Amino acid sequence: MEQDRRAIVLKEIQHWSRSKLLPEQYCEFLLNLYSDPDTPRPAPQPNHAVGKAIAAVQRATGKQWLLTFGTFTLISFVVLYFSSFHPALQIAIILLGALVFLRFAHRFRERSRTFSSILVCAGALLLLGGGLHILELHELQSWSWKMGVLGGCSFFWVAYGIWRKVPMLHLCGWLIALVLYGWLLSRLDETPAWYEVQLYWLPIAIIFGWSSWFLHRFSKAVAAVLFVVCALAWFLPELYTLLVIHETTWLQIQIIVKIALGGGLLFTMRKQWMVWVT
Repeated sequence: MEQDRRAIVLKEIQHWSRSKLLPEQYCEFLLNLYSDPDTPRPAPQPNHAVGKAIAAVQRATGKQWLLTFGTFTLISFVVLYFSSFHPALQIAIILLGALVFLRFAHRFRERSRTFSSILVCAGALLLLGGGLHILELHELQSWSWKMGVLGGCSFFWVAYGIWRKVPMLHLCGWLIALVLYGWLLSRLDETPAWYEVQLYWLPIAIIFGWSSWFLHRFSKAVAAVLFVVCALAWFLPELYTLLVIHETTWLQIQIIVKIALGGGLLFTMRKQWMVWVT
């Protein structure tokens, strides 16, 4: 019984030491005081990231070392010789890499939301950057190829963001879609009038606003993302005029009018849209 009590006290003192509840010298004194001189005290566990990493390396088996270095060698080989592979193999590698990132992101979601979000971003960026890099390697620089890659990434981000409930990825997918829409407009009509620009973009904002209202009964997260996209699309005519047409005449007046109208709509419909997004 005495040994059990002593073990409980020692375990509690070690917990104080790891949690920094007492200074290190006090914990060491208490450990020496309550330890059995005939029983060797177990080595203290490291309480910081570097110490835990070193302890994990020390406990690693030969199979784990071989697997780690084999994986690192394979990744290095793929990175160095990626441009020499067949286009089909290049596409397969990019898709497989993105799938691995997203798979691990889903696995670690319950343990660490931050780490899971980082893996999702890595997979999404690998898909986008890898696709554009393949186009550059094979000199496919026409706007149709780039629009195809960006459109595919946009569709995947929206679908995966809704499926796995990742609002930020869902939002980024719609933002890419809006960029593609603006890019297409710039090629079809290079010098539109100010009212034509409004007619190009305002229906988009209305569609997203209506979609937010329609879908809020099924998914609050999706409705919130669509509401944010609606708010952004409301001001996109002015941004398009500034960045693409390079026209600033009456632009400040348009923005002020838009802010006033948007603020009035939000205030008038506050009881409705707050229910959609909360």
